[in-house]
Amino acid sequence: MSAASCLLSEAQFQCSICLDVFTDPVSTPCGHNFCKNCISQHWDLSDRCQCPVCENVFETRHELGEISELMKRSSEVEQISRSKDHLHLLQSFSCLKVAPTSNDWREVSIHPLSYELFEAELKRVQQYAVDVTLDPDTAHPKLFLSDDGKQVHCGDRRKQHADSPETFSKGVCVLAKQSLSSGRLYFEIQVKEKTKWFLGVVRESINRKEDPNPSPANGYWTVILGKNSFIALDNPPVRLLLQSDPEKVGVFVDYEEGLVSFYDVDHAALIYSFTGCSFTEKLYPFFCPGNNDDGKNSAPLIICPVYQPV
Repeated sequence: MSAASCLLSEAQFQCSICLDVFTDPVSTPCGHNFCKNCISQHWDLSDRCQCPVCENVFETRHELGEISELMKRSSEVEQISRSKDHLHLLQSFSCLKVAPTSNDWREVSIHPLSYELFEAELKRVQQYAVDVTLDPDTAHPKLFLSDDGKQVHCGDRRKQHADSPETFSKGVCVLAKQSLSSGRLYFEIQVKEKTKWFLGVVRESINRKEDPNPSPANGYWTVILGKNSFIALDNPPVRLLLQSDPEKVGVFVDYEEGLVSFYDVDHAALIYSFTGCSFTEKLYPFFCPGNNDDGKNSAPLIICPVYQPV
């Protein structure tokens, strides 16, 4: 891999004082990043606390009550800058802060630095975009699909619909026509103005005649918005503490790697990743726009064309 094509260059992780890869990295209130020892020694030799980059002056040294970790270990940063498989490596590190809340739940908040780290990776996975369309033969009777198979919303009443083994009878869900049994796949969905939605990929053999029981063990790798909270339906479920509500969600699957990742496309932020998955049959993109809720959730889920970087 040439230096020009490296997605995450080592320069991104260099302290501007020692010009080496960060050791115990911290950031000043103005947002510039340094090794903790470097900035501390710099201020020890100065009569004021001034940023060496932008020359902003801080009233007291205590404003450092604002320093945040950039990564947990500098060795992780070095590995990221040198690795050819950045996506897999980034997933294995703790850019997500995980807080246990009970035996049945976990909470995850996204570290601000993950926006920068995952921007390049989002561009990379977008290269695996597939032209996804909805399969009307699988749609629940209350779902209405656009003629081009790119939009779905839930109505208040059931439409005339011939039942078949492929049709969802309980959950207001629909699958894509496209499937994946090897390689990689990526697609994007607009979720703007929706109060509830449920997205991801599922294995072909899920039970479509009963209420969904979503978990990886049951063949669902999905994220849900409901009751103003985002939840990754892992085992156990994970409550996601996002910086902002996503308006467009990207879903990436690497079949051989056993990876399903969700992105906030507009902010180039990782929402959640299912890792170490074992796929043994076809996977289908899965969409649930949620009940209409008397028009409060009438906006459709929209499969969007993916911007392909040149």
